[in-house]
Amino acid sequence: MHRRDLLKAALAMPLLPLAARWAPAAARGTAAGAAAAARVRPGDPGWPGAAEWDALRRQVGGRLLRPHSPFADCAGGCRDALRLLGNPFALGDDPALTQTSGWAGAWRSQPSAYAVAAEREEDVTAAVAFARRHRLRLVVKGGGHSYQGTSQAPDSLLVWTRRMNRCTLHDAFVPEGCAGMVAPTPAVTVQAGALWADAYHAVTTRAGRYVQGGGCTTVGVAGLVQSGGFGSFSKRFGTAASNLLEARVVTADGVARTVNARREPELFWALKGGGGGSLGVLTELTLRTFDLPEWFGAVLGRISARSGEAMRALIARAMAFYAEALHNPHWGEQLAFQGDSLRISMVFQGMDQAAAERTWAPFLDWVKARPEYRFAEPVRVLALPARHFWDLDYFRRHAPELMVPDDRPGAPAHHGVWAGDREQVGWFIHAFQSAWLPQSLLSPARRGALADALFDAARQWHVSLHFNKGLGGGDPAAVARARDTATHPQATEAFALAICAAAGDPAFPGMPGPGPDLARARQRAAAVDRAMDALRRVAPQAGSYVSESDYFLRDWPQRFWGANHARLAAAKRRYDPEGLFFVHHGVGSESWSADGFARRPGAEARA
Repeated sequence: MHRRDLLKAALAMPLLPLAARWAPAAARGTAAGAAAAARVRPGDPGWPGAAEWDALRRQVGGRLLRPHSPFADCAGGCRDALRLLGNPFALGDDPALTQTSGWAGAWRSQPSAYAVAAEREEDVTAAVAFARRHRLRLVVKGGGHSYQGTSQAPDSLLVWTRRMNRCTLHDAFVPEGCAGMVAPTPAVTVQAGALWADAYHAVTTRAGRYVQGGGCTTVGVAGLVQSGGFGSFSKRFGTAASNLLEARVVTADGVARTVNARREPELFWALKGGGGGSLGVLTELTLRTFDLPEWFGAVLGRISARSGEAMRALIARAMAFYAEALHNPHWGEQLAFQGDSLRISMVFQGMDQAAAERTWAPFLDWVKARPEYRFAEPVRVLALPARHFWDLDYFRRHAPELMVPDDRPGAPAHHGVWAGDREQVGWFIHAFQSAWLPQSLLSPARRGALADALFDAARQWHVSLHFNKGLGGGDPAAVARARDTATHPQATEAFALAICAAAGDPAFPGMPGPGPDLARARQRAAAVDRAMDALRRVAPQAGSYVSESDYFLRDWPQRFWGANHARLAAAKRRYDPEGLFFVHHGVGSESWSADGFARRPGAEARA
């Protein structure tokens, strides 16, 4: 079945999580063995009693919570709850909420039955052991940015690491067991609940160094690393996963392990891009840091074409310009095409403003010389000292429109979010697809086909080329490190990750109003399908980035990890043979029902 047909069928049903549609089969059971392996829900025989929950509460120092959505009681309009939708930090600090409110035909944000608000590693080991002993559905959340709903599930026990957010810098870090084998390396140890705002503040703003992380400041460090970890400057510094030196992880047996390239190397490798929540609960990560360039900067603007023919020519010229001038470690982020418009949202490192302006001059002169184009938004080249790139205080003084502070009383003074990222706060996804585009498409012989595909895609929906999410053209050392991760090998050969996405206003259950517009969601999902079909004509075997992908993807093991999936599956069997850790489209999830509560027939044999 084609993905669009599956989506149409799903949207024709009431808007419930796909998990709910598995509940009848799970209740019926298929065999004694499968019933024994099933997880329990509140009210089921085997669900822990009050005394057992009280015992867990004492074990974790009272930090056992009953998450309650602030939108659950909206009869009076829930004005205070609605204010949260303007502040992603506030959403992340509520264990009942996620940064995405749901996905049409797939899932809705619903709180766990209980949550352990972990403040120390012992809290995590206690929660994991409790879930294993009582056959509970276990969920892990740090930043809560999962588009596919993997950081929340109803009727589950949540391990919430947000309060574990300390960052510690090292001048000369050596992983355990590696003395005399590896050279000391400048690094930072980050606890699993830290956001990238916290890491950048500690490493760049305060210490004047660089750590490769995500572009969005409210994304969790641990989740990004486990999913691969592309950031604005990945072509120069690699992925977050490729710069992981060591980690502490609690595995399904309740053991807290130190893992690195020499100590339990297969688990260490699997954590580097194998997907969050499938292999254990990270409690801290140590990441390589780098010398900080003198300058970071951006090129921003929008160009409109007066006809379809002119737009096709603009796309062709933009891709030739990218191939000739920008396909290198200096440049990252996006060119986006929609209809007759090209939006420029690029960033650069390692050059000053004058050098960036010289780089772009030939392309901008080409546009200015042709009356069929106009600058719908003037192209601006901006540069700033790299140390201030995530410095909220600097932006307050120099460009307050670009970064928005967490305005809650008592919020950390360094917590700010890029203004452009606020559109994602609480959004309800209609469709989201991605594909790695091989750098062979940039060759003169294939640029025409690439331009045609982009033009056809842009007539259906907007398509963004995220150049920093493909390592082709990047620093050779960074590319080499990325090859030693679980991320799909195509990522090291791709010049960009193409993304098509559509979303609506926040739609947390209980919010006032009519709820999600499903007819509009169907129309938009179909448009995204058509746009991606156009791109896949020139990249038919393209893989997809696990963090930014289609919920309904059918051949996800191959699309997410390619040849690396077999090795990931072996690590899963070794460290989690009973499948305690489950996420949608995670390694080993094919052995479970869509909601993670029941073993599928034959799963034991496959394991």
